[in-house]
Amino acid sequence: MAIFVIGGTGFIGIRVIPMLVARGESVVCMDINPTAPALAGLGDKVSVVRGDVTQFDDVISNMEASKAERVINLSYNLGQDLPPHRATKLNIVGMDNCFEAARILGVKHTVYASSLAVNGQQSHFGERPVTEDDYKHAVVQYGAHKAFNEFQAKDYIDKHGMTITGIRPANVTGPDKVRGSVDHVNLITRPARGEAISLPFADAMRCPIHVDDIAEVFVRVLMADKPAHAIYNSGGQPISLKDIAAIVRGFLPDAKISFDKETGGRESSGNWMIDNSRLVHEFGVQYRPYRDRVLQIINDCRAEIGEPPIKG
Repeated sequence: MAIFVIGGTGFIGIRVIPMLVARGESVVCMDINPTAPALAGLGDKVSVVRGDVTQFDDVISNMEASKAERVINLSYNLGQDLPPHRATKLNIVGMDNCFEAARILGVKHTVYASSLAVNGQQSHFGERPVTEDDYKHAVVQYGAHKAFNEFQAKDYIDKHGMTITGIRPANVTGPDKVRGSVDHVNLITRPARGEAISLPFADAMRCPIHVDDIAEVFVRVLMADKPAHAIYNSGGQPISLKDIAAIVRGFLPDAKISFDKETGGRESSGNWMIDNSRLVHEFGVQYRPYRDRVLQIINDCRAEIGEPPIKG
């Protein structure tokens, strides 16, 4: 089966594509940055073409040439730093280009990345897990754009009968995560590389999910013919930065980690209690223990600097 991956040379894409190839699928990856050393060893099962998701002609011409039955869009700006016009072109127009091209070409199933950011702060919901049906309180640029992506997907579903599915990743983590929510990542990677780190609040809450796990989620949902729902929460591990630091120190006793304040971050934390029962019940996903993933990230970083792995 042919699969078209938009933004496939990025952080999640370079994990998704090998998983698809391992399942016997052929992949065409379109990215504005077509250089992807991580994909170089996959042979003729993967072709990488240059294309700009904000340009409809690029999207539809490359999608048509791929003869794809399924499409996944992983192209977006993760964060709040882009000027409004540029961010809108990438996050809103780019996503609509994907949906419209898939409609015209009769793609069987389109999957896209939404985000837990659509929910806003956990304080809107109290001390309970947030479901996919809860009201979206997004106020920042990225969260608001993802909320609109979800609206646009529903509009295409309602008016054109398409199969479009969104995944809301929580705080994705991994050794090469450098954009978006990164405090929970840097808390692991910097000590692993022998660097010090200081963060504002020890009690700030996050919901990490390892990039390998979210890649598996995307693949399982993409390969389903017609998922039962249009949106799925990924879920993850609800945890404070202080508790992440304790796990890191368990592996790296000399880790130089400090916080400016012990309290004051919890009440302003984004959504960190997440109900992912839809995903678990329908797709049977199970995540490796977070402590194991912390050790994996530490050893990935140690390998980069020529240090031996730490045993768990």
